[in-house]
Order: sequence, then C-alpha cells, then structure tokens
Amino acid sequence: MTECNGTTKESADARHTPTGRCDDSAASLGDYRAAFHAGRLAMAVLNRDGLVLAANPAFGELVGTDPDQLVAATAADLTDLGADPRVWTAYREVLCGRSKRLRCTRRLKHPEGHSVWVEVTVEPLTPEPLSGEERMLLSVADISDRHDLLARLRHLQMHDPVTRLPNRALFFERLATALETASFEPAGTGRIGLCYLDLDGFKAVNDTLGHRVGDRLLSAVAQRLTRCAQSAVERATGRGEHLVARLGGDEFALLVEDSTGTDQLAELAQCVLDALERPFDLAGQRLSVSASIGVVERAATGTTATGLMQAADTTLYWAKEDGKARWTLFDPERNAHRMTRQALSSTLRPAVDRGEFTLEYQPLVGLGDGRAQGVEALVRWRHPQFGTLSPNRFIALAEENGAIVELGRWVLERACHQARAWQLAHPGGQPLFVSVNVAVRQVWDSDLVADVAGILAETGLPPELLQLELTESAVMGSAGRPLQALQALSDMGVRIAIDDFGTGYSNLAYLSRLPVSVLKLDGSFVHGFRSQEHPNPADEMIVEALVALAHRLGLTVTAECVESAEQAERLRRIGCDTGQGWLYSRPVAPERVAALFI
Repeated sequence: MTECNGTTKESADARHTPTGRCDDSAASLGDYRAAFHAGRLAMAVLNRDGLVLAANPAFGELVGTDPDQLVAATAADLTDLGADPRVWTAYREVLCGRSKRLRCTRRLKHPEGHSVWVEVTVEPLTPEPLSGEERMLLSVADISDRHDLLARLRHLQMHDPVTRLPNRALFFERLATALETASFEPAGTGRIGLCYLDLDGFKAVNDTLGHRVGDRLLSAVAQRLTRCAQSAVERATGRGEHLVARLGGDEFALLVEDSTGTDQLAELAQCVLDALERPFDLAGQRLSVSASIGVVERAATGTTATGLMQAADTTLYWAKEDGKARWTLFDPERNAHRMTRQALSSTLRPAVDRGEFTLEYQPLVGLGDGRAQGVEALVRWRHPQFGTLSPNRFIALAEENGAIVELGRWVLERACHQARAWQLAHPGGQPLFVSVNVAVRQVWDSDLVADVAGILAETGLPPELLQLELTESAVMGSAGRPLQALQALSDMGVRIAIDDFGTGYSNLAYLSRLPVSVLKLDGSFVHGFRSQEHPNPADEMIVEALVALAHRLGLTVTAECVESAEQAERLRRIGCDTGQGWLYSRPVAPERVAALFI
C-alpha cells in the first residue's frame, strides 16, 4: 500500500506483541475500551496505511473472524472498498488526511452465506497521546433492512401497477445506461434496437367495456410481450435480457441492448404481431387487438435517448399511416423528407414577409389562331436552403397550415399588378388576361370577394382581365358561402375556371348552376394524344364529348400539358379552344412575357 506519512506495514508490525495485540493501540483505547468491545456497531481502529490496529467483536462477527486475528489485516479487503475506483480514491484521500470522512454503501458476503448491505464510515481519531500516532476509526453499520425497504419502494416507483412491467422512468434510465456503456463494452455489439408500439383501437375497448376490462387487456398484452422477449433472448446469441416496458396508456417498448442488426428487431416485431393476433379471453369477453410498431436499430455511438425515441415515434406514426397492424422500419430517407416538409411548413409564413416568393407566367394560346390570349401565374419559392421550389413542393403544406391565405393574397396582388403593367406598356395590343390559382381555404378562411375587389381597385386592372382557377373538387358541390363568393366574383366580371377538370366529380350537369366560364382539362386526357401513329380512340372520344358538352353549356375549354404540334392539331380539330404547355412556352419571368404581345 502506498505510504501517506512514512509509516510502513513493517513498522506497524514491529510494534505488535507476540500475541498479535498492539500494546500501544490497546493502551490508547483507555476508557473507551469497554465501549469499543461491547458496542453492537462493528468498529476497527486503523493506522494511516489502512491496516487494522484493533477490531471489536461485532466487527469480527461481521467478517467471521476472531477480532484478534484481524490485527494487521488490510481494512479495504475486509469491507470491499477497493472494488469501486471512486470509493477507493475517496478512501485514500481520508487516509492521507486530504479528506475528513468517507461514507459509502457496500455489499458484503456474510459468513453464513447471505449478502449484507452495510454503510461504511472512515474518519480520523484523536492522535494517540503517547506516540502521537494518527489513527482512523472504521465503522460498519448493517443497513440491510433499510436497503430492502428502499429497494421495494424503488420497485413500486419504477414499475407500472397494472402490468407490473418497468414504467417510463425505469425505461429511460435503462436506455440512458445502455447508450452510455455500449460504446465501451468490448464484449458487446455496440448497437441498440427499439420496438415502440401501441395498440390499435384500444380506446374503443375502454369506452365500450370499461377501464377494468381495459386494464386486464393491458396486463394480458404485457404477458405476451414478455414471452416474445424471453423467446427472442433464448434464440439470440447476444447477452442480457430484452427490457419490456409500458410507457403509458397503451404504449409499450421493447429495448434490445447489444442488438445484432435490423433482422433481429424485425423478427422480434413480427413475433409481437403474431402473439397479439390471437384473441384474448378476459372475464367472459373475447377480444381481438392489433398493434402498430415502429422499429429502430442503429449504432449506440452518437445516438441519444431523445433522438432514438423521436425516430421510434416517427416510425410508429408511419406504421399507423400505412394501415396499422404492422411494423415499419425507420427509413432515414423518408425521415429526411418528413423533416424537409416540417422545415418548409414552419417557414412558409415568414417567407412571404421576406419576399422569397416570385411569379413566372405560362401562356394560354388559342388553338385556332395560335395567338396568346392570357397567361397563368405560377408561384415559385426561392428557398435559401433548398433552392427554387415548384408549387407541388409547398402548396399542399400551405393549405394544411393556413399559410395559403396570406400567400394566395400575395400572388393575386402581384399578378394583377403585373397584368396591369403589361396593359399599360402595350396599349395598342390585345390585352392578356392573367389566370391565378385559388385554394378552397382562401374562399372559406378569408373574404376573397373583398380581396379581389380591393386589389382590382388598387391596380386598375379591368375585372375581365382576371381569371381565377379553382380545382374541380373545390367547386363541385359548392353551396353557401363558396357559391355566394363565386357568384359575386362572376357578377364583378371576373372569369371563373375549373382547373384539372376530369380528375374529380366530373358532374357536368352541376356546372349549369355554377358561375363558371372555363374548363381546364387535366393533362392526363392530353397524354393519349401524343402518338399520331398509335392514337387512343377512347381518349379522343372522351375529350370530344367533354368539349361538346362544355360548349353546349356556354363554356370554353383549355387543354393543359400540350407538348407537340400533333396534340395541338388533334385538340383543335375536336373543338378545344385554348392550349397550355411546353409546345408554346415553359413558365417564364414577367419581362419575357412582352414578346407575346408581338
């Protein structure tokens, strides 16, 4: 043992009498000898080297040795102080006088074979009066009863009372420990896996049969999950057990430490699905349930508990979105797409204020004379991180979070300003109308009629040079406020067009009751016109019938996605009025639209 004050084991031994008793230490006990020997608390006097100078009978009984035989024994060996590096360091600090006290809990082997939990205290004694030798008092208190009580209390605190599984607190404690130790455990795989599941339709069980039956079902589910985990451990070559926990409600988790790969987690998830597929017989009730499971497996290094749970929660959502009663493996690419959607959704509103949106325009051309009659305004998002985004990347998000109202108002105002500027710049030419897409939420969540009237008054654009496009599904079946708004806009002189016609209701009879003036055929109808050598008669017959019916109702028809002269000619021949597509022009910046006036 390292010296602290120059006293060595040999010098300590030199003071012992042939009987093994240390006369100096025994004399130094003085009046305290009786209390020392009669006390029920196990005690020993040590020198600065940590060697026993004297031990009382209670200490001898604790370690199963006669107290006289303990003199010169190493105290750290008797009390297991060297097993824990942190405890050992603190103990040495006390022996060397750099710390005043050590108090720690240790688990000792009792001579009768059972384990004993003890509280070990080491602190300095008053120096021996004659020799001035510095001594330490080692006391060992049996705290087994207290430790068992605390263990029972902790078990109650860390386990779910319904299923008796580890609860959320214990699960996250084990997860944090597993992540912390996985990278430094040479015998392990350094990987971790998680199956995160909840029961499909469990709320209906509680609502219809009551919480008592619901709790019995949860308990039965927990038993089957536990058997799946035990079976997986028996089949695997890995170490340890799989932790099964109830995180709350009908949510459960199976934690796999030292996982061997995604195959192991997939096998476990399938075992759970198969186990839950069998009906449950509970108090005369025969119940069937299923589960959705999110599966995540990855290297522990660089993984946090929060990150792992976020991935598991996302994957569980995918499993439910994909149809429930299944397991789904975490997909980084799919998650990146979801994260991109979230990033775009959260920055949509500020992007309008920052001026990140711009408009491009695509001409609408008369199929009879080939002249441009108008242009459609198409919004683009010049995103600082993702580059220029087309509408299909963000319009649906804007409709979901309500940003479409503000964005749509900006598009409408900007397009009307631009159309008026073209009209003033080319007073002698045929004026081009501008067509602007309107989402149904703009009709419901804002005063579209007031917005249009205000913008037309501000810009000076004649109402007949503005066309508003709404999708077929938004217009068909319109009643109440939407129908009133469309009628008011039509009365104002604004054109109303149905966009992507043919993909929704296709209820031409209903069109007679709507203030609609234009139908825009969805591009899927035009695709069948691509091949002149192998035309599709059915496509041509459908389009011809639609055009004829629209004309009988006093509507004009625009064909989208026209890409070839052959398509344009066939559409013209069956009576289609205007065309739009790459044959005429891709969407262009506003300054390039001036050429259309020539």
